[in-house]
Amino acid sequence: MDVYFQAIFLSESELEIDRYRVQDQIPFLAICFYRILNFGKPENLPFEEEVCRYPYSIKHWLRYINAKKDEKAPLEVVNLLYERALKELPGSYKLWYGYLLWRKRNLDGKSIVDIEYKQVNNCFERSLVFMHKMPRIWIEYLKLLMHQHLITKTRRTFDRALQALPITQHNRIWPLYLEFVKSYHIPETAIRVYKRYLKLAPEDGEEFIDYLRGIGRLDDAALKLYDIVNDDNFISKEGKSKHQLWNDLCELISKNPDKVQSLNVENIIREGIKQYRDEQGKLWNAYAQYFTRSGLFERARDIYEEAISSVMTIKDFSLVFDAYSQSEENLIKAQMENQDLTDDEEVELELRLAKYEYLIERRPLLLNSVALKQNPHNVEEWHKRVKLLEENPLEVIRTYMNAVQTVDPKQAIGKVHSLWIEFAKFYEKNDQPEDAREVFEQAVKASYARVNDLATVWCEYAEMELRSDNFEQALKLMQRATTASKKANFFDENEPVQNRVHRSLKLWSMYADLEESFGTFQSTKAVYDRIIDLRITTPQIIMNYGLFLEENNYYEEAFKAYERGISLFKWPIVYDLWNTYLTKFLQRYKGSKLERARDLFEQCLEECPKNLAKTFYLLYAKLEEDYGLAKHSMSIYERATREVDSKSRFEMYNIYIKKAAEMFGVTYTRQIYEKAIENLSDNEAREMCLRFADLEQKLGEIDRARAIYAHCSQMSDPRTQPEFWDIWKLFETKHGNEDTLREMLRIKRSVQATFNTSVNFMAAQMMSTIKEKTPASSMEAMEMQIADSDVSQAVEETEKRAKVVPSKKDISFVRATTNTIIDENQAPGTIFNPDEIDIETDDL
Repeated sequence: MDVYFQAIFLSESELEIDRYRVQDQIPFLAICFYRILNFGKPENLPFEEEVCRYPYSIKHWLRYINAKKDEKAPLEVVNLLYERALKELPGSYKLWYGYLLWRKRNLDGKSIVDIEYKQVNNCFERSLVFMHKMPRIWIEYLKLLMHQHLITKTRRTFDRALQALPITQHNRIWPLYLEFVKSYHIPETAIRVYKRYLKLAPEDGEEFIDYLRGIGRLDDAALKLYDIVNDDNFISKEGKSKHQLWNDLCELISKNPDKVQSLNVENIIREGIKQYRDEQGKLWNAYAQYFTRSGLFERARDIYEEAISSVMTIKDFSLVFDAYSQSEENLIKAQMENQDLTDDEEVELELRLAKYEYLIERRPLLLNSVALKQNPHNVEEWHKRVKLLEENPLEVIRTYMNAVQTVDPKQAIGKVHSLWIEFAKFYEKNDQPEDAREVFEQAVKASYARVNDLATVWCEYAEMELRSDNFEQALKLMQRATTASKKANFFDENEPVQNRVHRSLKLWSMYADLEESFGTFQSTKAVYDRIIDLRITTPQIIMNYGLFLEENNYYEEAFKAYERGISLFKWPIVYDLWNTYLTKFLQRYKGSKLERARDLFEQCLEECPKNLAKTFYLLYAKLEEDYGLAKHSMSIYERATREVDSKSRFEMYNIYIKKAAEMFGVTYTRQIYEKAIENLSDNEAREMCLRFADLEQKLGEIDRARAIYAHCSQMSDPRTQPEFWDIWKLFETKHGNEDTLREMLRIKRSVQATFNTSVNFMAAQMMSTIKEKTPASSMEAMEMQIADSDVSQAVEETEKRAKVVPSKKDISFVRATTNTIIDENQAPGTIFNPDEIDIETDDL
């Protein structure tokens, strides 16, 4: 009952507070009566006792409030509970925040002019007395005011929030503030608010510029963008570079010349062009478009002309030139569309057309100028420029002079000496040989990156004199060029090329050619000897020297030249020299100096690689055949079969056999065939076996031929070499009998088993073939009879034979009717004799 009467008999101060809080003009006595009726109910007594016992416990108040919410109590009851709790705990953020959200939630569906909105606004104002440091309260309040469209009050509340909150929490208020000012057409207020905001966050200047553009304040936007591009510490949030910002500023200025009045356009754009020399195209176009849109077309043309003569890259030139030509074309079209042209206007139109045509004609030359600005050391671009100016000789001369003075040989792209050479040829074509000589004299003193470049200049100098029929002068030039001015290492890059050019092979080669054509024998010989002494010669020069001496009948001198060249080079470079030397020597002396020739061949073959030795062995053997002993030639052929590489060995054996048959008869070739079969690979040895067997067959040695076939069978797989077995079968058909054919077929099965061929499968295949075919001859009938024999016996014989397969190195000639039986105790590699008598030790 105490709790109950406590709700009735309120203190005067509490009643005074309630009177102040209630805003809906309910009479004070009605309030008291309402509270007695609601809070005095029995179901509320436990909650009332808790809040009376613990008035400063947020948990108990919230439990009471949530219970009422769950009961869906009237709004006034919940509001009054919140007010009672906040009376006891006015500094509780949790209570205030829950209360304010509850009151806002109850505004759904009501008009913004409803009195309830005003009451909620008053609640927020009362909460801010205690919660002025809480940004969430301010944000909810500001959203509520924005919803009511109270512009002035909302703006002032934003200002109050920024003043009350610490600066570290301003970033939570400003986005809402900017959204608010942008949602209404209040440009002056929005600009002032943005300027205040940019003091806190200057990196959002681009957002301010976009807003200014949106409202048409382009002059202010240009000013702000100009400040941004001049701020070295500014970093674009949109990821734009300084150059992109400059392009945006120039585009803004050039497209709106009548709206941007506060900036000096020319100074701004030229400042950007100076800063970004590699990306000037868009800035120049913006500069010219500014005057075009302002109606100053002549001034715009001057800007375009200045641009195409000052840009540094091909990309910028293309941008400017395309814009320039498009601008001129548009102006011409605009004038041509006018039907009523006066005489002055027609003259002006003709002048514009002439200027436009001249602009298009100048494009290749202008483009070349830009390329040379980009890289003045590009030799090819200088040649292109000369070709473009070929109709103007003075400009060509001026271009060549600029080129040879500008291009640095160490940085040049292309051949620097070609500029000097073409410069001199230009004078030569115009019948000014003295000027051409002067150019060459300067060219031979210029610096070059490589010795070969200077050598080329000397050679061209001499060729010009040859074209003028000044042969003596050409020889003097070559002599002057090959004279050493200073002793220097040819490969020392620190030395000038003029000190190293005397060792240039190109220079000496031309000198030798000139001496051969216009000099004497002694002078030419001296030049060749000097080349050899400098050790810069090549095999071709040695051969030229030898040929020159031979033409003048100095054969021994030529042979000495060959020998000097051979001593300078190694294999395989020296191959051509040896081949020429030996061939010339044999043609000259034939067999008169046989021992000397033999010494030369031995010297050549001593270090000759195997893959190059074949030619020299054939020459050597031919020498012995023609002028020496046949026996010596045979020994050379036999030596050649051992010394040449495996690719040439088969061919060498064929030559050896042919020569031996011609000199000593076919019987002499048997031992050669045997060595060939022993040393050659399987395929080549098989071919040699067939030829050897054919030879024995022609000589009537049938048993020897059969033995050769038997030996060759060990390297002939029936699956891959059916031709061999067909030849052997044909041989047995002509010269053999039933026993020899049986033996051949048995060997064939044995070899096939040796090569991992299934005998059972072979026999099954043969049986199927026999059943399908009818014997057409006695030989086929005999083969069928052999196939019907016991397969197991064939397998057994095959396995025994497979145990020991004779090597192809051991050629055994035995009778064809002999059945070779291998004893298990027999030593490998021995030949089994079926007529041998087994004598035991006890019988001795």
